[in-house]
Amino acid sequence: MAGLRAANVARMHAERLNGGLGVYRTQACMHSNRGADCLIRRDGEGFLFRFLGGPPGWQQLGQPATVETEILVSPDGTRVERVIYNGPPRLGAAPAP
Repeated sequence: MAGLRAANVARMHAERLNGGLGVYRTQACMHSNRGADCLIRRDGEGFLFRFLGGPPGWQQLGQPATVETEILVSPDGTRVERVIYNGPPRLGAAPAP
């Protein structure tokens, strides 16, 4: 249950950071399987997610991502501990699956 909650907290936080659902959508991996495909690690520090994002429909239309987010959520999945990165996709950022 904490994994699902953590993915939702990370996704919703990124949506707020990047202007809301009217202008930004997270990578599809954040919407399925508790964000497992975007989960970098889970340990005593919490859940670390890294995912891409962009304007609505970006992934379905095969457009490049415009934002990369790396975010740490608490071990119980209830709050954002730290936004490690939120900006243009970095060199070597994972392509959209």
